[in-house]
Formats: sequence, structure tokens, C-alpha cells
Amino acid sequence: QVQLVESGGGLVQAGGSLTLSCAASGTAFTINAAAWYRLAPGKQRELVATITSGGITNYADSVKGRFTISRDNARNTVYLQMNSLKPEDTAVYYCAIVIVRIEYWGQGTQVTVSS
Repeated sequence: QVQLVESGGGLVQAGGSLTLSCAASGTAFTINAAAWYRLAPGKQRELVATITSGGITNYADSVKGRFTISRDNARNTVYLQMNSLKPEDTAVYYCAIVIVRIEYWGQGTQVTVSS
């Protein structure tokens, strides 16, 4: 049974950095595509960043130039490096991955950016 464990969230001041991790276990297969989403109070869920099996990345305009999605196939882990954080980045961040055409979701990790 595939399990995802997210980590790395926390409280940071504006301008600071955090790195989120999403590790998949319980499978012999490598992550195909992956994405990070976020959900802020009173807002709709936002697709933040995606990465394909070939390493092609895409970002929401709101985070371009500040966030970087990456993957480590040997560790079956996806990362989200977040720099120059702003208060409006405050949200619960979720990873979503595809393994053998099945989508799995992490439990979410809170990121709070203080001004």
C-alpha cells in the first residue's frame, strides 16, 4: 500500500525559505508525475507546481521565480523549495503523485508566513 509522508512545513518570516518533502513508500515503482497544491482559508485550491516523469516543471504565476519543484527518484521523493516567502503563501500544502497511473495525496503540511 502506497503511503505519502509530507514534511517541512512550519512558521517562517516573510522573505524566508522552507523546503517541503513528499516521500512515497510501500511501492517498488517510481513516481511518475507529481504536483504540489495549496489551500488557504477562504480560497480555492491552487495548483502550485508540477513535474513530469521527464523532469519538466511548471509553476503558477504567483510562485514563478520563487519556488522550485524537484524529485529524487532514488528516494522516491518530491520536493518544493520555497524562497522569498510572502504572507500570501500561507496555506496547507499538499503533494499529489502518480504511481502506475494511480494518484495519491499527502496529508498536507501547514506553511505560515508572518509579515
